[in-house]
Amino acid sequence: MLDIKWIREHPEALDAALASRGAKPAAAELVRLDEQRREHLTRLQELQSRRNEASKEIGKAKGTGDAGRAEALIREVGEIKEAIQDGEETERRIEQALEDALARIPNLPLEDVPVGADETGNVEVRRHDERPVFAFEPKEHYELGEALGLMEFEQAAKISGARFTILKGQLARLERALGQFMLDLHTGEHGYEEVAAPLLVRDEALFGTGQLPKFSEDLFHTTEGRWLIPTAEVPLTNLVRERVLDEAELPLRLTALTPCFRSEAGSAGRDTRGMLRQHQFYKVELVSITAAETAIEEHERMTACAETVLKRLGLHFRTVTLCTGDMGFGARKTYDIEVWLPGQDAFREISSCSVCGDFQARRMAARYRGGDKAMRFVHTLNGSGVALGRALIAVMENYQNADGSITVPEALRPYMRGLSTIGAPA
Repeated sequence: MLDIKWIREHPEALDAALASRGAKPAAAELVRLDEQRREHLTRLQELQSRRNEASKEIGKAKGTGDAGRAEALIREVGEIKEAIQDGEETERRIEQALEDALARIPNLPLEDVPVGADETGNVEVRRHDERPVFAFEPKEHYELGEALGLMEFEQAAKISGARFTILKGQLARLERALGQFMLDLHTGEHGYEEVAAPLLVRDEALFGTGQLPKFSEDLFHTTEGRWLIPTAEVPLTNLVRERVLDEAELPLRLTALTPCFRSEAGSAGRDTRGMLRQHQFYKVELVSITAAETAIEEHERMTACAETVLKRLGLHFRTVTLCTGDMGFGARKTYDIEVWLPGQDAFREISSCSVCGDFQARRMAARYRGGDKAMRFVHTLNGSGVALGRALIAVMENYQNADGSITVPEALRPYMRGLSTIGAPA
């Protein structure tokens, strides 16, 4: 959420930033609501002041024996009291209208974010390694998995519907191995603390990280009013909601391996084959909570941690800076890491690492006390470290062999009891 004081002082800057994201101007309406709120508060303060004065005058009038004056003042105080009560209700409505309007405004891009309308405006930053060369036509992951008898889509659809997958045997183990490998890397070498996070959260948690109210259609809602998490970013970031930290505690670096649940409401017809875009998938999430001065440096560090996963797995990838029109709602800057999938002959996103400034912290009332004792909002960052399903796809397609078997990357063999190759069951 943006600071209304900043918006009042920089309305043109807000509208220019929104235009770069393909959004409509909003400054005039936000300033109007804020002025209405401020004028109403002034009126309430005037009424409160008059009530206090009239109450004192009642005593004076009674003391001088002016019963008529005292009676008139008593009626005035009663009328003011009713006006204040009505005004407080009006204040709540105005405050809520302003809050709702602010809650739907996306974050402002940093100055170095490329301006663009969609993914075609993204800018490549770097590449790692070379594309693998095959002496045969590489297959897509679902062709490999079904031929091995270890990946089922038809039976999954009978159980749960479209966009679900059943993994069996060594492929199920390989996905589990990927998760354990990533957690060990991030906790053992990158300094993240592992957290066992809730999978069901309240409205307030999703509001804090920016999924609500604008993106409810992308989420799964339970009959008892809770939501299934779309990413562990939600519970991890909310660990600091309504808290005041000491600057010495920062940065906090948190990680979790959880299932994630997304309705994929806006992706009808996209990636319908295979397990690239699922309603349920596993992901290792990275979250950092920092002071304002160190957030940009932490963003580079987090991205490097996610890249290390792919480097250790021996995968070809590129890192791109998302343009203004392709960034997520709460981000100020985002790096996407795109892994090479030989079966698709294309790069596909496997991780997004975003710096959000104090956007989420304002929604969560998450602050820290600096060395000067001043209170400031924390800055938050989140990234995939990385998505297990897409990592599994990448390993299967990049390590496939002509006979349809899959070589297990060296980094994963300790988690596979030394297994070097996944072949068809005997």
